[in-house]
Parts: sequence; C-alpha cells; structure tokens
Amino acid sequence: MFLKVKLPWNVVIPAENLDAKGLMLQKSIVLRLLEDFAHKKATKDLGYYLAVTTLESIGDGKIRQSTGEVLFPVVFSGITFKIYRGEILEGIVHKVLKHGVFLRCGPIENVYLSNAKMADYKYVQGENPVFLNDKHSKIEKDVVVRFIVIGTKWLEAEREFQALVSLEGDYLGPVS
Repeated sequence: MFLKVKLPWNVVIPAENLDAKGLMLQKSIVLRLLEDFAHKKATKDLGYYLAVTTLESIGDGKIRQSTGEVLFPVVFSGITFKIYRGEILEGIVHKVLKHGVFLRCGPIENVYLSNAKMADYKYVQGENPVFLNDKHSKIEKDVVVRFIVIGTKWLEAEREFQALVSLEGDYLGPVS
C-alpha cells in the first residue's frame, strides 16, 4: 500500500531565481521539486506520489544554452501509494449504480465493486439507491466498505489507476 522510495529527479530553476546565496538556491530547488512532484501525480511502477520526506543530494547545476535555466540533478526520498491484488483495504462509496458501486480509496477515485462480487446484497432503487442484505447491512453513498482487491489497471493518459474489488471473504463489507 505505502511505499518508501528513493528517486532521482531533475529540477530546472529559471535564471531569475538564482542568486549567490546558497540557502536561497537550495530553497528554490526544494520548492521546484515539491511543485514538480505534485504535478507528476502517479506512475505505473510506484503508484501515487504522496510526499517528499528528505532531500538526499543536489548535484552540480548545468546551464541550458537555449533558455539560461539551470538543471540540477537531485535525489530524494518519498512516500507513494499503490494498491496490489489480494490487499484488503477500505474505501468510501461515492456513487451507487444498479450494477455496483464506485469507491474512493486514498488517492484512487475509481475503485469498482460489482454487484456480482457482493453475493448477498440486493439493489434497492429510489432517490438514494442502496444495496441491502438480509441482515439489514447497507451499502450506500458515504459508507466505508472493507474490500479485497481483485485487480488493478493503469491508465497512462489520465495517470491514474482503476481497481476491481470484491466482498467475497471474511470480515469484508460495510464498516460500522
């Protein structure tokens, strides 16, 4: 689920942000690294980027001839979030459909639980549709559900993951 990673990265600092004082340069590098890190969002191998924890090293800057910007190779440690098949996680229902529900789990928006994977639940339509079982357990919008991951899919264009999940197993379902 959470991974601690060490990553090399290239940080480009515009010429106007450079000055002779080392601390200001280091601050500019760290701020640009955090900004670039946030925009990257996720990768197939590491999952969603959550946080930069430590800046390990800053290499020598190389001036780009065309723009005058300076490129600094850096190495930093960070935390990422990636789900794997067989993991048991919790998510919050954000959409209820006739054929299943969509949940959010951490930064992942598209976690799908099909009605075929929640055997004893029946769809009950209405203004606020729900899935209900014989024990009056409800799966509806804003309910926390514990599930097992069946599979994941990486969407390169959106830079995000989708997951297919199930309630088939012990202690899975709505969490009270």
